[in-house]
Amino acid sequence: MELNILSIIIGGASLVAGIVLGKLIFAKNTNKLLEDAKAEAKKIIADGQFQAETLKKEKQLEVKEKFVQMKADHDKDVLQRTQKLSESENRNKQKEQSLNQKEATLEKQLKENETIKENLNRQTEIVNTKRTELEKHQEEHIRRLEKVAGLSAEEAKTQLIESLTQEAQTKALVIQQEIIEDAKQKANKEARKIVIQTIQRTAAEQAIENSITVFNLETDEIKGSIIGREGRNIRAIEAATGVDLIVDDTPEAIVLSSFDPLRREVARLSLQRLVADGRIHPARIEEVVEKTKRQLDDQVIEIGERTAMELGIHGLHKELVRMVGRMRFRSSYGQNLLMHSRETANLCAIMASELGMNPKLAKRAGLLHDIGKVPDEETELSHALLGAKLAEKYGENPAVVNAIGAHHDEMEMKFVISPIIQACDAISGARPGARREIMQQYIQRIKDLENLALAYQGVEKAYAIQAGRELRVIVEADKVTDNDSEKLSFEIAQKIQTEMTFPGQIKVTVIREKRAVNIAR
Repeated sequence: MELNILSIIIGGASLVAGIVLGKLIFAKNTNKLLEDAKAEAKKIIADGQFQAETLKKEKQLEVKEKFVQMKADHDKDVLQRTQKLSESENRNKQKEQSLNQKEATLEKQLKENETIKENLNRQTEIVNTKRTELEKHQEEHIRRLEKVAGLSAEEAKTQLIESLTQEAQTKALVIQQEIIEDAKQKANKEARKIVIQTIQRTAAEQAIENSITVFNLETDEIKGSIIGREGRNIRAIEAATGVDLIVDDTPEAIVLSSFDPLRREVARLSLQRLVADGRIHPARIEEVVEKTKRQLDDQVIEIGERTAMELGIHGLHKELVRMVGRMRFRSSYGQNLLMHSRETANLCAIMASELGMNPKLAKRAGLLHDIGKVPDEETELSHALLGAKLAEKYGENPAVVNAIGAHHDEMEMKFVISPIIQACDAISGARPGARREIMQQYIQRIKDLENLALAYQGVEKAYAIQAGRELRVIVEADKVTDNDSEKLSFEIAQKIQTEMTFPGQIKVTVIREKRAVNIAR
């Protein structure tokens, strides 16, 4: 291509020279002009040749650069393809090595399995052979024993059974005698208990005061509203308060039954509000019960303040005042705890005055000596030690703290008033008709029954009703399904049966209720 261009350039230059020469000829100029024209033509030809040579060199350089670039691109492409082929070969080699290793492993495992199978077959044959030999030896041993004893296997078995029967009968007679003696001792204890219970049951008013409350009605028509359609209202009241409502033929009265006086008071005040308002339905019942509980908390504080004021005790911490108020709704062995504490406080003041000691300090310790029986949370400490801990926490005098903790000899007596509180506590509780141990045991059993159910996950409330013959367990619908409710009822019943001692039988009822509540404003 470059040569063709050069030829064209040279040809053009020659054509130009010819035209110039022709013009000179046609013009009939002089030789000088001809010579000039020749010189000019030569110059033009020389310039054309120089330009042609320059252009040739430039094109040769461009061609060489393009060639070098194309060669570099080709080499790069070849190198990339070579690398890809090399990587592919390496991967193939690795796969091949992995397959070879797996194949070798499988062959090794197959060989090992065959070896294990052969060993098992040999061991099985050995075991079968030894079993056969053992059976032969056993038969031979039995024949030798029969020959030595002169008895067959059946005869020996019969004699052995007769011997064991006689021995069992002898032991049974011994055990029977022991059972009879134990039964006599238990019968004497049970007889004494029956006599005590019979004597205690003669105090009818005291028993009613500790277990039931009678709610009087203006007319019997209100009973229907309290019961509600299909009994939904009475069930709502029992679920909200944990009190058993007994609606019978008693005219113009409903009986509230519960071991906890505080619950009975909440139920009584709630019923009083509901009857006065006239709107009795489950939602209203829950609202009224919550308001009543808050009102009762205020009443508890008021009772505590009034008690402290009447006894002339000042400067009590507000939490201690609240605990004193809560004593009004607790009993100790059938004796009202607040009345017992007031009586003990007065006795302590009198005894301290007679002995020439501080009567106010003794009265203070006497009032607070049983605050450990009304804690906000149950603990494993005894009520005396817990009461001392609470008194110390709320800044009471060290003498008062020691008297509270030592009134059952669970703490060393370090102050003179400590034995006075112990003696006055015994005087108040030991007077005729003051306490009944059976009642306290019954209340503790009912509490244990409720706490047992509350220990399960998903249980929201648990109420022991019907004098402990029924346990109603209210669960959270979001955490417990219907199937879980049945399982929970069974588990609680089994745990009660294995861990508790109770008369008769206890019915466990698990209640699961889903509520959707929204408020329109």
